[in-house]
Amino acid sequence: MKKYLLLTIFIILILGVGFSGCIDEEENNEKQQEELNLELEAIRIVENLSQDNYQNVYQKFNDEMKIALPPQDLQTAWENLIYKYGDYKEIKSTRKTEEYEYQTVYVTCNFATLGHLDIRIVFDENNMVAGLQFVPTQSSDEYKPPEYANYSMFSETNVTVGEQPWELSGTLSMPKGEGDFPTVILIHGSGPNDRDETIGPNKPFKDIASGLASQEIAVLRYEKRTKEYPQEIAKIENFTAQEEVVDDAIAAVDLLMNTSKIDTDRIYIIGHSLGGMMSPEIANQDKRIAGIILLAAPTRHLEDLILDQYNYLFGLDGENSENESEQIAALEEQIEKIKTLNISEGELVLNAPLSYWEYLAYYDPVSTAENLTIPMLILQGERDYQVTMEDDFIKWENTFYNSENVTLKSYESLNHLFVFGSGQPTNAEYNTPGNVDEQVISDIEAWIKNL
Repeated sequence: MKKYLLLTIFIILILGVGFSGCIDEEENNEKQQEELNLELEAIRIVENLSQDNYQNVYQKFNDEMKIALPPQDLQTAWENLIYKYGDYKEIKSTRKTEEYEYQTVYVTCNFATLGHLDIRIVFDENNMVAGLQFVPTQSSDEYKPPEYANYSMFSETNVTVGEQPWELSGTLSMPKGEGDFPTVILIHGSGPNDRDETIGPNKPFKDIASGLASQEIAVLRYEKRTKEYPQEIAKIENFTAQEEVVDDAIAAVDLLMNTSKIDTDRIYIIGHSLGGMMSPEIANQDKRIAGIILLAAPTRHLEDLILDQYNYLFGLDGENSENESEQIAALEEQIEKIKTLNISEGELVLNAPLSYWEYLAYYDPVSTAENLTIPMLILQGERDYQVTMEDDFIKWENTFYNSENVTLKSYESLNHLFVFGSGQPTNAEYNTPGNVDEQVISDIEAWIKNL
């Protein structure tokens, strides 16, 4: 009954928009009806997913999507989402946008364990589904620039990172003045992140860019490949972290090497989470990089982090429900397949193919970092429950505690986004507006300028 009530409410809300004044009533009515139809179609798609009606959803796909995401893969993707976010509860809201000339509907859903998530559904000119993604919910709270951002000290221009077929939209924050300026490239964490690494109302990469550019350090940030080209990525047979992270970081260095006012001998990378884990490999492959800065960089395998995060969140109330225990058991089965690389051709495990897990199985960020000769700055929030002091930062400390080339620092009150918080850390605080702590910006600035 609750789902049908929600659907009725959405119809009323959407129709309510159409009764405002208009210049051409007939034309507006047609447009509003089309938007209403697309939003209702998106709602039906999500309802079908929640009821395991994958064939019904598949029938709404255009020809390219039918090849990229057959019913079995669609089922696997949805089941992996449930493992991560908990049982589907309800639809909270919808919003429609136009992106790259495609009509796109975001359906914000509520899940039992990790709360809100957007299901992004892209429609082609025939109103068939041309894309389907699970992306972080955009909070209704507006982003607030940090107090340390001095926009009079720098300018921002749109740039393109990489070449076809993987051109990525980016932003270069350039300090005012003659230059040449030291420059950092921001490397995203897991998931289809935008250039600001937006999570709810928080934009940590935008904070870092404005903070450093205010202090005469140029910053390049760009859309992640998995966000800009989700359908194309799905067609790559042997997709790995090389294509997800490394190749585009090297392309960003290429761009900076041919950009005026950049000190090409002082190009650094700042990697967050997965980006931090992969930063040693980026520097290993590209000797033009002068130093690396790791923010909340894991030393464990990704599948171990995922399992530990679930156990942590499920254990916050002191016990696991029967449903939570079932989810953990199902997740452990998936992780066992990753550990043994017992993954069939074309099978997705935790939304990734065999090639992805095989690449990471043989990659060790710590040993890769040990073989580098460039300086490193490794920073960690002590309230981070995703990449932790006890399991990750300690390994960086134990490895580099006596190294003159490596600086390590942790922050007592900062979380995974390097935003201040207090009390028991949970995923809910990512929906609260905040900014990267000013001390982190100051420490990065001082480290770069003192090299």
